[in-house]
Amino acid sequence: MSPVPVVRHAGTAAPLRRRDVDTDQIIPAEFCKRLGRTGYEDTLFHRWRQEADFVLNRPAHAGASILVAGPDFGIGSSREHAVWALRDFGFRAVVAPSFGDIFRANAAKNQLVTPRVPKEEVERLWALIEADPTTEVTVDLAERALFTGDLRIPFEIGEHSRWQLMSGLDDIDITLRRGAGIDAHEERRPGWLPRVAASRAAVGGPGDGTGGSKAG
Repeated sequence: MSPVPVVRHAGTAAPLRRRDVDTDQIIPAEFCKRLGRTGYEDTLFHRWRQEADFVLNRPAHAGASILVAGPDFGIGSSREHAVWALRDFGFRAVVAPSFGDIFRANAAKNQLVTPRVPKEEVERLWALIEADPTTEVTVDLAERALFTGDLRIPFEIGEHSRWQLMSGLDDIDITLRRGAGIDAHEERRPGWLPRVAASRAAVGGPGDGTGGSKAG
């Protein structure tokens, strides 16, 4: 299923008072062996969720769709499953002072918004959320800001990630937008070289007998 545009999201938030959260802590490696991109909600923070008082086990934060975390969230291995697990659990945004670069790129491909705000603003949000778990937070990509009550917090996000989220395009969609140029390039190549069919009709279809494969 192709992504849909993400411009604005509002929901309650969960405060994850931990820093340097790596992708193995987000989803342990033993859960990354299955096929498919869904069904990972029970694996999110699997080891920590064995602790009775872990934040996501608290009824007050049930249904939260925004995670507010400490610095360097999503560092470590490049597993895309970390983003899938967060999405499957119900999170639509992770707010933190900084992210692992590969995690941040994977998030944009999977409609997970990753606003970067200063650590002091994260601590401010933690205090607000813990004082009142029903506090609603709005993430606005158009404004590049978080809103809660009368509070407005500007955030940073990569321009390509912001464009990709707001456009509702995944990597295959972006490639197909360049289909005419790819086809023109292929037409100029010697006939004995492998071909790549860039047109949408060709994607996923049978090969043309010349070694072609789907774009992306």
